Amino acid sequence: MNKTLSILALTGSLVLGGLVGYDIRERSADAGGSAPSTQAAQTAGTTASGAQGQMVQTLAQPYSSSRARTESEANTVQVVKDRRDGLVLITVKEGDNSSAQAQLRQRLQQQLPFDFGLPDGGGQDQGATATGSGFFVTSGGDIITNNHVVEGASEITVHLHGNTKGYKARVVARAPDFDLALIRVEGVPASEIKPLPLGNSDQLDVGLKAIAMGAPFGLDFSVSEGIISSLERKVAVGTKGVEQSVIQTDAAINPGNSGGPLMNSAGQVIGVNTQILTGGIGQSAGVGFAIPVNTVKKLLPELQAGKGGVIQTPSLGVGIGDVASLSAAERKQAKLPEQGVLIGRVYQGSPAAAAGLRGSRTLIDDSTGQRTTQPGDVITAVDGQPITDVEQLPQQIISRKIGETVTLTVVRDGQSRDVKVTLKAFDLAAAAQREDAQGQ
Repeated sequence: MNKTLSILALTGSLVLGGLVGYDIRERSADAGGSAPSTQAAQTAGTTASGAQGQMVQTLAQPYSSSRARTESEANTVQVVKDRRDGLVLITVKEGDNSSAQAQLRQRLQQQLPFDFGLPDGGGQDQGATATGSGFFVTSGGDIITNNHVVEGASEITVHLHGNTKGYKARVVARAPDFDLALIRVEGVPASEIKPLPLGNSDQLDVGLKAIAMGAPFGLDFSVSEGIISSLERKVAVGTKGVEQSVIQTDAAINPGNSGGPLMNSAGQVIGVNTQILTGGIGQSAGVGFAIPVNTVKKLLPELQAGKGGVIQTPSLGVGIGDVASLSAAERKQAKLPEQGVLIGRVYQGSPAAAAGLRGSRTLIDDSTGQRTTQPGDVITAVDGQPITDVEQLPQQIISRKIGETVTLTVVRDGQSRDVKVTLKAFDLAAAAQREDAQGQ
């Protein structure tokens, strides 16, 4: 029997979801993020692509004793009714069973061997090995989901709410370093495509309502509700594992919710459900994470123009550590600052190498043959913004564009100087393997 499952939770260690380029803690009051008035309908909202979506209207009449009894209940019911047709269920077939994404999906299937079946009878063996969620963002059939839902898939099928038919979809572009992907469904009548309006994740507050929609454990079109639990989380996201800002919620998110929308009480998407902190149980422990929607809005034009490709992010091409890991005596001897990012290795052909940055070196005394290690450069600022710990440098670099020039403030031998580095895409893992093989 086929076992449907997505790869939202990574039990044991976490690979979590993200934001680069803005701070969601810097926010102001947002009328669009508050509960809609009970007296009048909210105005129409606009997605980043220009698609219109009717904002939520809560019930103005007295609540039925057999239905919603509170304004909050009525609001949730209305949001679900208005937005459920914008949600989609995604099933995939593996293109390469040996890929990292395929192996991860297989491990999760073994851990959680459920078989709920798909709307078109996919519960029987039809080769679909994983499920996830997504949502329409344009009237042309563009769907946002997680990169880990579709990466490596040989076939993608989309199911709409209330429709048993499966529609084929193709990848338009992927952004693996942000765990986002854009797919485009084919053959769906235009009247069936219901884009969801995108909100503003910069203007959120802890305690606001959060509504998660998706297909947990293959249970298609499920809804859970909670609040925004924190806006101060930074967790490792995407293939580079760079710590990025995420929205934390206690709305139940489980394997299968990957790529589904997290919405506010106005029915606007505020995030893309991506990962959970499982506590070792492989399912929701009340701590879920969503990629802020402003990351989606920032990347959407590039994703739409991707032509099936991968959106790359720049890299300096260095191995780094925290200068604070050196003892005070070592820092004093090398004339290094107390805070900053220590460059341990500069890879050949990298932007850092082209700019003349220096990693740690082993020096040999010709007369005695004694070996000593000379620490590398220490980066203390990027474009004038101080760098005080090792996580801040990758966050700064991944938020830039390929071809952009950044100014690094570097300390070497007790002297501070500015170094201009032109960023480019650089495969750090491949460079490390290549140089390690050459050194053997």
